[in-house]
Amino acid sequence: MIEDAYRLGAALGLAVWTQDEAGPFQAVPYPGGSWQPAGLPAHQPHEYLRDGTAKLLTLFHPATGAVRVKGVTSCTNAVLHPWLQRELAAIVAALPPPAPLAPEDNRTAWAT
Repeated sequence: MIEDAYRLGAALGLAVWTQDEAGPFQAVPYPGGSWQPAGLPAHQPHEYLRDGTAKLLTLFHPATGAVRVKGVTSCTNAVLHPWLQRELAAIVAALPPPAPLAPEDNRTAWAT
């Protein structure tokens, strides 16, 4: 079904974008590369830090492979996140005007 949406969307001139959220991720230090000057040991805080969580929002355009990404600390399902609203508005604004279709062709396209 998803592949059909991508294939038919491209055939009909539709801009098919997908949206995903990853997380929540703990906002705590993780081991790895550090920014310490050469020769100085890496330091981690000894106390437990409760820095909350973060999520990763993504918009993906399968036809071109374009990806738009934003890290956020809060995104409820009740509303569309302001970043997503801005990105989707920019995507819609950049779309070419739709080609006019005959009413029967339009009806067939929607039925598909």
